[in-house]
Amino acid sequence: MRNPRRTALRAVLATALALGVTAGPAALPALASATGPARPVFTLTPTTAPAPALTGASADPALARSLSAALAGLPSADATAALVRVGGKEGVWRGSSGVHDLTSGRPADPGARFRAGSVTKVFTAAVVLQLAGEGRIDLDRSARSYLPELIPASYGRVTVRQLLNHTHGIPAADVPGTTVEEWYADRFRIHDPRDMVRSATAKPREFAPGRRQHYLNIGYTIAGLLIERVTGDAYEHQVGVRVLKPLGLRRTSFPGTDPRITGRHNHGYQTMRLDDGTTGLRDVSVWGTTDGWAAGDIISTTADLERFTRALFRGRVVPDGPLLEEMFTLPKVADLKTGEDASYSVGLSMKVLGGREVWGKTGGRWGYTTAIASTRDGARTLVHSVNATDAKGRDMNKVAQRIMVAAYGMPGPAGPATTR
Repeated sequence: MRNPRRTALRAVLATALALGVTAGPAALPALASATGPARPVFTLTPTTAPAPALTGASADPALARSLSAALAGLPSADATAALVRVGGKEGVWRGSSGVHDLTSGRPADPGARFRAGSVTKVFTAAVVLQLAGEGRIDLDRSARSYLPELIPASYGRVTVRQLLNHTHGIPAADVPGTTVEEWYADRFRIHDPRDMVRSATAKPREFAPGRRQHYLNIGYTIAGLLIERVTGDAYEHQVGVRVLKPLGLRRTSFPGTDPRITGRHNHGYQTMRLDDGTTGLRDVSVWGTTDGWAAGDIISTTADLERFTRALFRGRVVPDGPLLEEMFTLPKVADLKTGEDASYSVGLSMKVLGGREVWGKTGGRWGYTTAIASTRDGARTLVHSVNATDAKGRDMNKVAQRIMVAAYGMPGPAGPATTR
């Protein structure tokens, strides 16, 4: 079984590699806040401090006007802050809006760290593809052949590629709770990735491998364990030495078992039912992410994610060629829930916006929603972090949606799927 203390130390090591410094264990002292009373409840009222002026620079006035309008009016009912960076030859813009926290009302910190959620999957996929390029992983080989003691024979035909493009048919792991209120009360639970895999693979498969697509975390949890198996090293350390350190992503890290966001960060708030039965906001900045691990626990900044996105699309993370093309290849299957064409590749997803394909990845943790995106040629890149009060909801946060439309245009009909 995975040792939580060892996990924390591994995460610290990965962070130290990224920062180029020596760090100590980051555990909460006696987990005092884990056993104390819930954080204060907040409400958005007319007395809330007004949003600060937008800050930005652009070579394209129309782009600047569109993005400024998308960020106007924060804090609002669905977001307390937003940070945006648009780059590429078509225009550059950097802006922030909203507040650092609802108590002080001071302006949002544009260089703040935040939870990037499932954007973590892009880093995980990139490391697996690097290992494939080194001949240490075969994308067409079964996951069971690498982890025979963990993956049962009933899932013996699932390949590594199917783990990464969500066509594996393995159901989600069981996580206690069914509501945000229950998950909030359980926010300091430490989840072991191997136990999560056992929970998932003990169930019947959702579909035969390669026949449908269902976006879930479990494939990337297994991918993280696969990285550890073939390298004999911690997942976090491998991402650190292979991606974070080479690209100079000094403010990107893994929290391990520490539920805090270390360093400068804008507070995240989530709408939920309160103790008195009413609905309001709680500060959810401190919340453990071990349930996400290699599928969704990374902490970063818009500047770091912009650098990562540019490098990825230029072939500086995964070498340009067949392996990088895996990230821009949609499997020719239907989505399990909608019946529409698959929209997830290895690590990324694709949407048609403004008449062209935009590739990227969104991520959500309670109080935070993030996205990285780019046209295939890198002509326009986008990174945003929105402190969403409805994070992880059924629908896309409205502020995040406005940002995406401002950067790329309205969604259009899907074009022909890229094939392998």
